[in-house]
Formats: sequence, C-alpha cells, structure tokens
Amino acid sequence: MFDSFPAGVSQRMDRPTYHADLGRIYTSGIGFLNKLERGQHFKERGFASWEAFAAGDWDRALSLADEGREDYAKELRRARRLRIPHRRLRVVEFPITPYVQWELFVLRVRVETGDAIRIIDARDIAGIERSHPVPEVVILGDVVMYEVVYDGDGNADGAKRYIDSALIRETNAGFDALYARGEAFFDFFDREIAPLAPPRVSGAPTGLRGSR
Repeated sequence: MFDSFPAGVSQRMDRPTYHADLGRIYTSGIGFLNKLERGQHFKERGFASWEAFAAGDWDRALSLADEGREDYAKELRRARRLRIPHRRLRVVEFPITPYVQWELFVLRVRVETGDAIRIIDARDIAGIERSHPVPEVVILGDVVMYEVVYDGDGNADGAKRYIDSALIRETNAGFDALYARGEAFFDFFDREIAPLAPPRVSGAPTGLRGSR
C-alpha cells in the first residue's frame, strides 16, 4: 500500500502557488476530496484556538474551536453545492500528543457540522509503515494530489503536486482501504480523548500547519 508514492514524480510549489492551485482545481469538477493526516506535531499560527492552546489556556482554546462552527458548515455547504464529498482520515499515535489532543476537539466541531472524519490507530498500520510512513496528502478526485512539504524547522512550506493518474489511483485505493478500517470519530473521541486531562504544552515540539 502506497508503495509507489515515494518514487512519484512531482512539481514543487511554494505555499501561495499551492493554495491557488488547490482552489482552482477544487472548483473544476473533481468529484471528491480525500485527506490523509499523519503528522503528530504542528503549529497553526494565526488560528486563535491554537494560539490559546499553545499559551496553555485550554478552556479558551476549546471555546475558540467552537467559534469556527459556522465557517465549517459553510465550507461543507459549498462542497455539497459543488457535489464534492469530503473524507478525512486522521492517524493517531499513542501516547497522544498535545497537538493531536487539541486538534481532535477542533475536528469534533467539524464532525458535528457533517464532515466525514475517521480515526485510525498508528499501531494498526505498523505493517504498512515498515519502510516509510503513509503520506500526508490532499487528493482531488483522480485529477491531482498534493503532499504538504515542511522546511527544516517543521514549518509548512508549500507542497509537492502529483498528476500521474496511476499514482493517484493507487493512493486513493490506499486511502479507501485505510478509511474503511478507521474508527468512527466519536467512538474514538469519547473513549480516548474526552477523559484526558488538559495537555501540558510547554516545550512540545511542533511544526507549522495549514488551515483546519
């Protein structure tokens, strides 16, 4: 699974070019959007909920996360108008990192607005990841695929753009297989996340992240 991905041919894009290309392709009749998230440590500078989380104000972080509810609902309404179903699969390692603990509260709001998000335990894909981790990608139908790129300090630095149809089909097939194995969001959240104490974030390693 994902065997061909490391050798895939791609075009390097900086962040503005990546975001512009993503928006252009998204509105051109792509069919669906699949998103696979693998990293466990990120920063989201400028996102108020993350800023509160990073400052150690957990209650405010959760309150601000909920304030994004209408924006997420608008995003999903737009996707429905364009007939572009969204699916997201979040890989989670144990012990759960402070970032992922916070992020899953944000994703909870998205799920409550109708987003189709599932969770998979990293231990359940250890066999798949013997030689390399599963890719962190955004796939727009069978048209184009993006792998987010990070600089040496872990800051988001654009993306690699793939257009090889065979590689995109293979990656989508891998996504489909893992998504089917994933756990319903609230089954995981209620069991593993809700009982946790607020995270301690001091000194936690992170890397810049794009929008939720």
